[in-house]
Amino acid sequence: MKQYVIDQLRETDYEKILEFLKANADPSEFGDVFWAKLPAGLYSDAQKEHVECQPFCFAINLSPGKVEFELLIRSRQVLRCKCIGYAGKNQRDYIIDYADRMLGELMIKL
Repeated sequence: MKQYVIDQLRETDYEKILEFLKANADPSEFGDVFWAKLPAGLYSDAQKEHVECQPFCFAINLSPGKVEFELLIRSRQVLRCKCIGYAGKNQRDYIIDYADRMLGELMIKL
């Protein structure tokens, strides 16, 4: 799995990030895994065509000491489809910017 990982988080960082994700992403049935929606303007051509698979998102896995931003763009409607795949450059940049923006808003220094 391709991921953008931020590690060496302090316990207080974990709590801040958890609250941020509760407010800015959708919870999953997997505990500290959250779904962040990808803006429609960043959809690939296949993702734009597959209206029935929208919206698209990426997973954020939070655990003590680290947060992982998956680079796999998923549909929450279906598990397998040609529109599901690894992030393109603009999508990848958005995910990294999302992570950096989160750290900035929470004033977490690494």
